[in-house]
Amino acid sequence: MAGAVTTVGFSSIRRILGILHPRLAAGAGGAQQMPCLHTSASLDVKNWERKNKIIYPPQLPDEPRRPAEIYHSKRQIKYSKDKMWYLAKMIRGMSVDEAIAQLGFNDKKGAKIMKEVLLEAQEMAVKNHNVEYKSNLYVAESFSGKGMYLKRIRYHGRGMFGIMDKVNCHYFVKLVEGSPPKTEERTSLDQAKEYVQSLKRRTVIHSL
Repeated sequence: MAGAVTTVGFSSIRRILGILHPRLAAGAGGAQQMPCLHTSASLDVKNWERKNKIIYPPQLPDEPRRPAEIYHSKRQIKYSKDKMWYLAKMIRGMSVDEAIAQLGFNDKKGAKIMKEVLLEAQEMAVKNHNVEYKSNLYVAESFSGKGMYLKRIRYHGRGMFGIMDKVNCHYFVKLVEGSPPKTEERTSLDQAKEYVQSLKRRTVIHSL
């Protein structure tokens, strides 16, 4: 008898909570967390395009001219962020014409998307940022980010199943006016010398 009363009590409590739950959610603004939705928050890319609207103070007559900076991106690309990263790293530090040429030789899906983004950013530089020559730009930053991942069930035999991901990614690029900076070319011998020096500089902490 006591067990029956307890069962009835729990069922009535569940029914009351089921009725009140949508009302409480509506009263709180209806904000609910969507399941299986993962977005990248490690990089400061939420306001990437807003950086184009930054207004700098006037420069002094003796100061060197500030180069134009163009921020552009494309989001929710149906492509893997890891595959996109290799292409983004390849064009980093190149001039914009060289980067477009290199991506044109690549037959991957991500290369075609990145080429479109670079052409759009190049057009934005001339129209909105007072860049005189569209070829006088170089890729200062180029990276990919994690987009929305949707989890789906893949059915196997004998009642088994697996989880598969429907992946998306973001691509971000920053073009800067001017010629690309020159980087020092280090040979394998230079790297070996640096490694030997780092070994010689090692010390034992809290030793006698």
